[in-house]
Amino acid sequence: MTPPPEASPASASSRAAQDNAPPPAEDLAPDSLICPADAIFDRAAFAAELARQSAGESDPRALRDGMVGYLRKARTHGRDAIAKAFVTRPFDAGPTVRAYTWLTDRLVRATLEIASQHLHPKPNPTEGERLAVFAVGGYGRGEMAAHSDVDLLFLTPWKITPWAESVIESMLYMLWDLHLKVGHSSRTVKDCVRLGREDYTIRTALLENRFLAGHAPLDQDLNHALWRDLFEGTEADFIEAKLAERSDRHKKQGGQRYVLEPNVKEGKGGLRDLQSLYWIAKYIYRVDRASHLVRLDVFTEEEFKGFLNAERFLWAVRCHLHLITDRAMDQLTFDLQVDVAARMGYTDHGGRRAVEHFMQDFFRHATTVGDLTRIFLTKLEAAHVKSEPRLMGLFRRRRKMPEGYEIAQNRMNVADPRAFLADKVNLLRIFEEALKAGTLLHPDAMRLVAANLRLIDDSVRADPEAQRIFLDLMLKHGNPERALRRMNELGALSAFIPEFEPIVAMMQFNVYHHYTVDEHIIQCISTLARIERGELVEELPIASRILKEGVNRRVLYVALLLHDIGKGRPEDHSVLGAQIARKVAPRLGLKPDECETVEWLVRYHLLMSDMAQKRDLSDPRTVRDFAKAVQNKKRLDLLTVLTVCDIIGVGPGTWNNWKAQLIRQLYRETATALEKGLEAVNRRTREDQAKRALREALADWDKKDLRAETARHYPPYWTGLPGGTHAVFARLLRDLGDDEIRIDLAEDADHDATRVCFALADHPGIFSRLAGALALVGANVVDARTYTTKDGYATAVFWVQDSDGTPYEGARLPRLRQMIDKTLAGEIRPREKLADRDKLKKREKGFRFPTSITFDNEGSEIYTIIEVDTRDRPGLLYDLTRVLADSNVYIASAVIATYGAQVVDNFYVKDSFGLKLHARTRQESLEKKLRAAIERGAERAGG
Repeated sequence: MTPPPEASPASASSRAAQDNAPPPAEDLAPDSLICPADAIFDRAAFAAELARQSAGESDPRALRDGMVGYLRKARTHGRDAIAKAFVTRPFDAGPTVRAYTWLTDRLVRATLEIASQHLHPKPNPTEGERLAVFAVGGYGRGEMAAHSDVDLLFLTPWKITPWAESVIESMLYMLWDLHLKVGHSSRTVKDCVRLGREDYTIRTALLENRFLAGHAPLDQDLNHALWRDLFEGTEADFIEAKLAERSDRHKKQGGQRYVLEPNVKEGKGGLRDLQSLYWIAKYIYRVDRASHLVRLDVFTEEEFKGFLNAERFLWAVRCHLHLITDRAMDQLTFDLQVDVAARMGYTDHGGRRAVEHFMQDFFRHATTVGDLTRIFLTKLEAAHVKSEPRLMGLFRRRRKMPEGYEIAQNRMNVADPRAFLADKVNLLRIFEEALKAGTLLHPDAMRLVAANLRLIDDSVRADPEAQRIFLDLMLKHGNPERALRRMNELGALSAFIPEFEPIVAMMQFNVYHHYTVDEHIIQCISTLARIERGELVEELPIASRILKEGVNRRVLYVALLLHDIGKGRPEDHSVLGAQIARKVAPRLGLKPDECETVEWLVRYHLLMSDMAQKRDLSDPRTVRDFAKAVQNKKRLDLLTVLTVCDIIGVGPGTWNNWKAQLIRQLYRETATALEKGLEAVNRRTREDQAKRALREALADWDKKDLRAETARHYPPYWTGLPGGTHAVFARLLRDLGDDEIRIDLAEDADHDATRVCFALADHPGIFSRLAGALALVGANVVDARTYTTKDGYATAVFWVQDSDGTPYEGARLPRLRQMIDKTLAGEIRPREKLADRDKLKKREKGFRFPTSITFDNEGSEIYTIIEVDTRDRPGLLYDLTRVLADSNVYIASAVIATYGAQVVDNFYVKDSFGLKLHARTRQESLEKKLRAAIERGAERAGG
């Protein structure tokens, strides 16, 4: 089934939406719970059991143990009843949260009754021997999931008496025996005021106090003292503290709303943001419901309904997380996203998985929370935050605002909303004016834009001034990221380019992409702007030079904006994106030749990345094929910059020296081919250059030995290895015995990897043996080459990284060498050992990567290229190469491209006669064996 629709502004009343929100204390009515109250906790049955046990048991210890046993069963029964009801109503967070609070209230009250009336009875307590129990913090608000903390305040009129101390201690031990996670404090009213003055965390917890049981007059005493002596007159301080706390919390959670494994509670746009709003609203206005903020003109009715739907959704997610993991879990990890989506009724459809639909809803709700809390906090800031010192205000230079705009709270606002809306293009112009003025938009201005998006219609999209404004946002003011992100969050970007709307908050369910599709596009454009500003000259010399020398910036920015716009549908997103670009580019005011280039760039935006990472760049055919595809230097320059921005925009750490080196090599050689002709790219030239470099590196060798070394290798050896590697192999091969294996390990900074060179007598399956040895030591192979000399020796080089994706530290190299030696000597058998180590990470088990195997006899002049696209795992390369070895297929090189949990292995191979694999029957047989090996390995790995 698909999930039930959220309550929409048109279909649901404010009251109905409020029923699904977490409750103020007084709303914990038995008839507002997810299932009947007596099914959660039977009060009559508890009273009868307590009477039975107390009547028949004179030993307080036995009574305590007996009642704890009873309450433990009651708690389990109640939790099971709530969970069962929640399964049938997976979006009903409010009644569920209320039910958990109700159950916890009953348990706390039960332990107080047992402790105060039966374990430590006090028939005639003095005035000082009074005790009240309060729920504080989230529990005080009634916000509880299955494993939420139980925060209690034990309050006495004056100092804690021995009797109160005994009651509190007995209660706590009983609650801990019930496996509740209890946080507690024992204070007087004066203590609460004093400590609340010193600590904002304590003050916030006290703000949400709720009387549970005990001496009722203490409830009034506490709250009267808090409001009179602590809260009143300190509103500005409290708001500033909460704003600072919110900012720090967001930074700790990554600073982005679209983190792909978000924290439902602490993340940006999460439940803590909602709670901050409640705390401040109560502190300032003494309101218990967010609905009261509509009457106070803080929210419109429409905004409030959107807020409640977001709150309902986020609480439902948190409740499901607690139930799935059976613990207090708030991080929505990849594996849990799949489970939560299933529990909430999402299904696969439209070419996308259920989990992707679920996470898109999640991020859109998080955006709603962010927008509305920003509106709320800015309004309060205007009214309550301490103003800057008068002297500072006098010396600060006032910005000159364009006509129709004004500065409020250091943000740009609209002077006259009616006049502003009279010109519909102003809904775009305001973003440009804010960039030009160097100011943020005021929330009131943002609300005005968001509430009038319907005015951005076809007439606006066709307006030349609107088109100019939009292009200038990206091209002229130096900070396109800020404008595009704000436009996207407010819906203005999708209103102006409707084709953009489907990818807003769209998650790509894999560990490779760090951002949603729309945020990825904005990150790409931000990277392009940084290159243009000269901030990345050292890291990106070629892209920086291309932009400095000049390209069509309109084409480049629009192509980046549209390059992933086709994602999320069954078709190839590059093909679909190009079709969309064909319609959108003219609407943005581009000329016909510019539109054609944009369409080409979107269609082939993955071409350079794929060629560089999945093909052997030492094979002249790779460069020639790429040069034929790009056709001219103008396209090469544009595609290179777009490719670099696209890779960097995937997320932190995605761009590295290895990818940079591949892109630079492909760019330089393709530029040479386009300038001097395709014939300039040939093996002979490269071979001569490599031999010349070797002679220079081994200048101390005898000339006879040098001639023997240069004569013992076939041409592919000279063209397939980077500079310096030939000299390493020359030294390893010198006087090498037939039963000897020599290894050289060294860090290769250009590849961001450790280079492992092997020299040994050649025999069938050597590549597989070496791959197995490296897999056993946990080395992740990122590239590999193997060649056979004319006199029967194998030279193989692997570039490997550790589990963190970095080169091995020098101190770890001796152990790496030791393990490789043992494996190659036969002391360790990879096939047996890998069975224990070849396991998928739990968080990655939910990913699906259909296996694709293709045979390409055109991509290389002398080899068949077998491309295997599948899920990555530690023993995969060993399994695949073993199949090829058993099938008498010779592997010349392997190019490995890893995308998170997905890997594309490209093998350049020949048959045992040195020929390409042309026979269709041979290809089909080999594909069948490779698939079987992948399936066996996946089953072994737990996928």
